[in-house]
Amino acid sequence: MQAQTKTAAKTSSYGSKIDPANAIPATALLKLMTGKDSMNVKVRGKIIDVCQRKGCWMNIELADGKDMMVRFKDYGFFVPKDAAGKTVVMEGLAYKTETSVEELRHYASDAGKSKEEIEKINEPEKNTSFEASGVLIYNE
Repeated sequence: MQAQTKTAAKTSSYGSKIDPANAIPATALLKLMTGKDSMNVKVRGKIIDVCQRKGCWMNIELADGKDMMVRFKDYGFFVPKDAAGKTVVMEGLAYKTETSVEELRHYASDAGKSKEEIEKINEPEKNTSFEASGVLIYNE
């Protein structure tokens, strides 16, 4: 009887082709960015949320209950709207930013949040964002 061979997880690629090797865990990104405003990096993490209108942004889980907004370079590609919960590897620019109340409310609306949840957004957020040039989603 022949032993079964595990095959690599199937992936879907969006934007520029990237190699998943040497991607850092998203949970380590904030620590790595200490003292830096931006950096080019390859990150592996879990997708928490995706824009439900077009798939034009996604949120990735970081450390300590934080998340990171990911947009796609030059608005050049989108990801599937059902990608939440999947593992992603992405390459691009991580940067620190402040997101306005208006923009936060727009994202909450795109994510399908209730009117009450949207109206509770009253302060801008300082956070880390990401502009991905390429994305690999693992179809686990």
